[in-house]
Amino acid sequence: MKKLYSLLFALMLIVGALAGCAEKKEQSKEENKTNVETKTEQAAFPVTVKDALNQDVVIDKKPERIVSLMPSNTEIAYALGLGKEVVGVSDFDNYPEDVTKKEKIGGQEINLEKIISLKPNLVLAHASSAHNSEAGLKQLKDAGISVLIVNDAQNFDQVYDSILMVGKAAGETKKAEELVAGMKKKLDEIKTKVAGIKDKKKVFVEVSPAPDIYSPGNNTFMNEMLTTINAENITADLDGWAKVDQEAMIKHNPDVILTTYGYYVKNPVEQVLSRKGWENVTAVKNKQVIDVDSDRVTRSGPRIIEGVEDLAKAIYPEVFK
Repeated sequence: MKKLYSLLFALMLIVGALAGCAEKKEQSKEENKTNVETKTEQAAFPVTVKDALNQDVVIDKKPERIVSLMPSNTEIAYALGLGKEVVGVSDFDNYPEDVTKKEKIGGQEINLEKIISLKPNLVLAHASSAHNSEAGLKQLKDAGISVLIVNDAQNFDQVYDSILMVGKAAGETKKAEELVAGMKKKLDEIKTKVAGIKDKKKVFVEVSPAPDIYSPGNNTFMNEMLTTINAENITADLDGWAKVDQEAMIKHNPDVILTTYGYYVKNPVEQVLSRKGWENVTAVKNKQVIDVDSDRVTRSGPRIIEGVEDLAKAIYPEVFK
């Protein structure tokens, strides 16, 4: 009987030892997997990114401190989960709310001393202002800071390119790809909703108030946005952001009038509705004058698809209930 107990005890020890070995082996596998993932992540840097000026920008390691010189760049960084890494933003930044807590580095003219004092690993510049800031950007580069000039996006594909560019530079390529995929999906959903519209509405967009009214013509992002949602832009025959003649706009008789200057003009809708000479315009008679968020429809960042939806809801409320 004692021999039987001894045999059972020995078997239990063997089983326990084998289980321990298996556990250690599994643990070792997990550790190796973690090490491989860490090494793979580290191996992503240095990276070389082709910027908007076709320059190769080499970034040695994943940026831990980022300064953004343009609100659209800032919104991209935040959408990629880099809010904590952003240490400086322009005076014009207003979204998301967290940017109000960040150091300001200037507006049209950037404060180079301030930027350098923030010790950034990466500065996100912009093609729209790169020429005017050429000397300053060179000074930042000479200080050993990686400067990435993001393209001045004029269509949806270029916005996607901007996001992917920033994602690669910041070590967030996967998040950037997922963000772009989500934006494309949302845009496709909007296109599907407006595809069945047979009677296109004529739309007049005012980006500045009377008397000097400017509107988006051909070769503007907003014109493409209006075309995308099956609306007729009555200033599409003009080129770029053009000053318009009020009499000509009245003759076009738009069904909907959109304003984008409500953030600095009080009661923009009431101003249009009470404008002399416009009383018989369909949009005014039917009170189809809507002020939309300027940032969402003009800022070439992750919220641009939300801006498209804003336009669609304003023009075709019966479709986007």
